[in-house]
Parts: sequence; structure tokens; C-alpha cells
Amino acid sequence: MRPESTNGTGGGGLAVPMAWLCAEYVADELLRAGGLVEPGSLEYQAGRRTLALTVYLGDGTGDATGPDAQDRLDEWLARTEYGHPWEEWVRERLAARRERDGDEDGGLALARETWQRLEGTHLLATDLGALSAGPAAAPAVDESEAVWLPSWRLGLPLGHLALRLH
Repeated sequence: MRPESTNGTGGGGLAVPMAWLCAEYVADELLRAGGLVEPGSLEYQAGRRTLALTVYLGDGTGDATGPDAQDRLDEWLARTEYGHPWEEWVRERLAARRERDGDEDGGLALARETWQRLEGTHLLATDLGALSAGPAAAPAVDESEAVWLPSWRLGLPLGHLALRLH
């Protein structure tokens, strides 16, 4: 059965570019398998969007099962780990893709829209960026201190944990 809408080519193609569709599928499967948050929750959506951007903008395809699967998982883990400048990496990759492919790439348009949603949607959460640690103590988080954060700041550690559980 053909989709009702097309991507403007008039050829009856998919409305969503395959690379972006695969990235969203991989992100969704990783989060569902991790079972960290309820599917459909705002936290889940933040994690799925963050992981989808990471997969889409990363090197190679979104295939997490092929011969290079471990290399891809390692790359995604490195990109999502605490302390990695993920926000800057996303901005740089989006700009590089736009320069290389122009505005004709439908996957890039969806990635930019996803990034705008991640930046524009704020969630009330414990401020993980304000970790405090004594000289000989483990880092401590005051869970009663909640702040409004861009949703990617919550989705990033959630995505990283889902990758670790894979």
C-alpha cells in the first residue's frame, strides 16, 4: 500500500526519508528495551529524540545489528556520555550536513525540526548539571532542587543509559 502523502517528488515515495526513519526506529527500540521510562512520557520523547539525532548525525548508518554494530554503539555511547559537548556537536553536524546537502535533504529538515523541539521544550527536572562533591565523597545530587531544562538535557543521560543497557 502506498502512503497518502509524498515528499514532493510526485513519485509516490515515502513521506519520511529512510535514514531518519531508521534513526527514529533504532532510538525507539533502544529506549523500549531499556525500560527506563514509560513510553509516551515527556521523558521518553526527549530520550527518543536525542538518540535519534545522535544516530542520524553520527557516522555510518543507523543499523545497530550489522557487522559494525559495536563500533556504532561505541560512537553513540561516546557522544552521549557525561561531559561530551553534545549540543555543540549537534550544531556542527547540522551545519555541515546543510552545507553539504543543502535544504533538499528531507532527513536533515526533520533533524533540524527535532533539534528545535529539543531546545524549545523545557522539562522540570533535578539539575544534574549542579553535581556537588566533597573532597573524598562521591558526587551528590539534591533531588529537591528542580530546574527547567531543555528536554535534550534530560534525554541525553536517558539515551546514554539505554545504550549502556543494550
